[in-house]
Amino acid sequence: MVSEPLFRLSDLHFAYDSGQPVLTGADFTLHAGDRVALTGPNGAGKTTLLHLMVGLLKAQAGQVEAFGRLRIHEKDFVEVRPRAGLLFQDPDDQLFCPTVAEDVAFGPLNLGKSRTEARMIVRHTLARLGLEGFENRVTYKLSGGQRRLVALATVLAMNPEVLLLDEPTNALDAETRARLITILDSLPQAMIVISHDKDFLNRIARRWVRLEQGRLAEG
Repeated sequence: MVSEPLFRLSDLHFAYDSGQPVLTGADFTLHAGDRVALTGPNGAGKTTLLHLMVGLLKAQAGQVEAFGRLRIHEKDFVEVRPRAGLLFQDPDDQLFCPTVAEDVAFGPLNLGKSRTEARMIVRHTLARLGLEGFENRVTYKLSGGQRRLVALATVLAMNPEVLLLDEPTNALDAETRARLITILDSLPQAMIVISHDKDFLNRIARRWVRLEQGRLAEG
């Protein structure tokens, strides 16, 4: 028996204020366990698609179903975002607290975890990413690669069911990139990964979807 998809996008249309269409009838389905490489030319709308999936943008037409329910209004997406963790392309869009620990604890605390539970989650998540002892580091003073890993930690700390990763290897050195591949490969979550790093995608993805001229095609 095929399980209910985690996401089903149907005939999505979207254009920014400039009027140039970005999506012109995009269809896509994500099932549990899917590891999807989302490819396509620069400006094709890959980041836009992820933002539509979690309600940061609103489609002009079409439907977004997430976790078995049609999502239309902002209140519909509030419960989607913790379950579909979005890693922004720019870590500075994700990190807004003075210290690493505060940034990583923010999500778990919002989900109702106690401060003690949140501290344990912070320590465990940072350790997984090779960031032991970073709790009290000032976030904006970290290197670009370190900020990217902390941004990923803020997503993983919420234990989402789906990972939406926008250029996760940007600014990472070879050693950290290799560690990220090991971490992602060990995770059970379904994921959609945008990356220009083809070798990275080959290591992570089991399914390839290309976005071009406003539509999605397998392969």
